[in-house]
Amino acid sequence: MLSAHLLLEEPIRMVSILEPSKSTFFPALTKIVGTLGPKSQSIEVIEACLKAGMSVARFDFSWGNNEYHQETLENLKKAVKNVKKLCAVMLDTVGPELQVVNKNEIAIELEADAFVTLTPDLNKEASSQVLPINFGGLAQAVKQGDTIFLGHYLFTGSETTSVWLEVSEIQGKDVVCLVKNSATLTGSLFTMHVSQVRIDLPTLSDADKHAISTWGAQNSIDFLSLSYTRHAEDVRQARAYLSKIGDLHQTHIYAKIENIEGLQHFDEILQEADGIILSRGNLGIDLPPEKVFLFQKAAVYKCNMAGKPSIITRVVDSMTDNLRPTRAEATDVANAVLDGTDGILLGAETLRGLYPVETITTVGRICAEAEKVYNQAVYFKKTVKYIREPMTHLESIASSAVRAAIKVKASVIVVFTSSGRAARLIAKYRPSMPVLAVVIPRLTTNLLRWSFTGAFQARQCLSVRGIFPMLADPRHAAESTSATNESILKIALDHGKAAGIIKPHDRIVVFQKVGDSSVVKIIELEG
Repeated sequence: MLSAHLLLEEPIRMVSILEPSKSTFFPALTKIVGTLGPKSQSIEVIEACLKAGMSVARFDFSWGNNEYHQETLENLKKAVKNVKKLCAVMLDTVGPELQVVNKNEIAIELEADAFVTLTPDLNKEASSQVLPINFGGLAQAVKQGDTIFLGHYLFTGSETTSVWLEVSEIQGKDVVCLVKNSATLTGSLFTMHVSQVRIDLPTLSDADKHAISTWGAQNSIDFLSLSYTRHAEDVRQARAYLSKIGDLHQTHIYAKIENIEGLQHFDEILQEADGIILSRGNLGIDLPPEKVFLFQKAAVYKCNMAGKPSIITRVVDSMTDNLRPTRAEATDVANAVLDGTDGILLGAETLRGLYPVETITTVGRICAEAEKVYNQAVYFKKTVKYIREPMTHLESIASSAVRAAIKVKASVIVVFTSSGRAARLIAKYRPSMPVLAVVIPRLTTNLLRWSFTGAFQARQCLSVRGIFPMLADPRHAAESTSATNESILKIALDHGKAAGIIKPHDRIVVFQKVGDSSVVKIIELEG
């Protein structure tokens, strides 16, 4: 399987390495998910993030209340309107996350070889001797010798801000641990992770349900990031819950794989979910460090073949406090792109980092450089071989559209779609040029009122590598004449010209439905 990842084009001309990176309307085909928070809440900063390349805004409900996130979202809406760039909204659940509660927010110094007691008694104050936790079943879940990690924003890799504990003794509901490294814990909450131990808590907590049914429903969220997904049933239960709430039956569920249990059930989770988020912060604790890259490559490959987006987390942690990433981090981002990932998720870097805009810009540039040398021909052949025959009609036409675009060196693929499915199928074959998805609204009714679909579908394309959606005029929704399609195509091409991705004499591949058939045509633009 891993041979599928030898996707670097050769030979690379050394002189090309010295060429300066060029900025474009679309910084990269790979998508960037930015977490909004204290350092990225203002309209001005969000506008700069959108211009830099952020296409999905993540709202992390493991901290902050509805009011705070609502204020941030209102600023996002204003920023979107100002810069005229679409941005999707992702609600990230807390899930069965274990937390240490530090009510007084006093910095806690833990010394190596000392002992500290983890207790479910939340009335006790956090100190270097006692740490109150939000879970009463820890004593039943662990045994002597088990490993527990504690950290603020979970394990940046710095052993001064996170601590490694070893279970020494169980005393009733308390767990006494040996401190393995000296560290200083700051803030009101520290995340706790017990390595390779199942925590018997629901994947969708009561707090998560409240956030979804209030904030999520009020704002018609595009994506739900389902933290700590362990089984396909977790996704099914979340989908059943979403379907009961307003318009959220359209919300896409991205399963966040964070531990061994999720890894073991990955194939069935992938079948059920709309996309996958590889949470490498937690996975790097459950797995030995030398195994993380294997899971990343295997998981991204499976997502690619299924035509479902994969998003990688924890890539440029050092940019939380620094203007430049480490060399290893820059290489890591590029290798994720060469593996075939759809998106890069930035957490602390944009949430509380000092350089949120610069981080997005830097990651976008690295992605763009990797995309230039991505061996699309090898990937295309492997994907076609994997799908085997007979292909579905739509898949056959989609793969043909990409093949045609590569052969004629098209500058862009324009695809007409109402659900986004055709655009995602084209993107599955990783064309080297942008896919301009023209989402045609549909008029629907629930017998009480009429409404247009389309906005959801357009924004949900923003997590897929290479797709850049635009929403067609709803007035054309009821029409499907050839003249109407031509007028919409002209608007799409004008949009591409304004964005700088279409120039005179360029060739354009167009994918559209005519009656019951799907048609691919090649257009050569006039000078």
